[in-house]
Amino acid sequence: MDRERKGELYMVVLALFESWFPIVIIFTYQYLTPLFSYAITMFLAALILTIFSFNKVNLESLNNKDGMKYLLLTTFYITLLFLLVFLGLKYTTASNMAVILFMQLFFSFLYFQIIGNEKITSTSIIGAILMGMGAMGILFPENFIFNKGDLLILIAAMIAPIANYYQKRSREYYSAGVILSFRNLIAFPILFLLAFIIEPVPNLDNIFNALPYLLISGLIIMGLAKILWVEAIYLLSITKATALSALIPFFTIIFAYFILNEVPTLQQIISSAPIIIGGYYITRRTWR
Repeated sequence: MDRERKGELYMVVLALFESWFPIVIIFTYQYLTPLFSYAITMFLAALILTIFSFNKVNLESLNNKDGMKYLLLTTFYITLLFLLVFLGLKYTTASNMAVILFMQLFFSFLYFQIIGNEKITSTSIIGAILMGMGAMGILFPENFIFNKGDLLILIAAMIAPIANYYQKRSREYYSAGVILSFRNLIAFPILFLLAFIIEPVPNLDNIFNALPYLLISGLIIMGLAKILWVEAIYLLSITKATALSALIPFFTIIFAYFILNEVPTLQQIISSAPIIIGGYYITRRTWR
């Protein structure tokens, strides 16, 4: 399997894992408030990734001065992105957040194709546009009022391609586990601080009741899936990887139907078509 196909496979598996995130969080919210759910999830992900990633070889790799600047920039932008998203969620809805944050696809095109020089085929451009349209139709079935929460998340979407660029550069020097461990160890104290400021502190019983769902989101979604993401953007263009992430809402609708008995709307069903077609076009090499 060549480099590009491997990256595409990583993105499909990642989409399957991450599509479970809102379903798992719905169950978690029976016991915990949103910010504490995210903060504890990040803590568990950081703990597991650190245990399995930091051996003697990986610790020695942190001495690489050329790579450290990219790792620090990755940590800064990812931490800033999380701050904006969590602050934005106080003033807007989760669906608005998902739609606006997906606009990172547009900013990826703007930064890397129009301003930058990252190459992408005409076929992939068509596929990316179709997948973006489909995701917008699935995630954005109703009109919404733009507010300060939406603005904060829009800024996060503008930052996301920059964070992914530095993650891609960091991967040239460090393993995905080291990158994620390093950034999570910096990010989760900030999230905890934000949670303590904004939300009531949960009791231990609620934390223990939510623990099975937190372990799923921490180990699989924020752990394994994020490793696949770092590997994918290392193997693929950031724009292509971002476009392929449009598979996530498509899979979420399918799983939510069977797990939560959420019947998709006609608009969501219709919007699934361009995601499937776009996925075909974006993974084609050239026009045939």
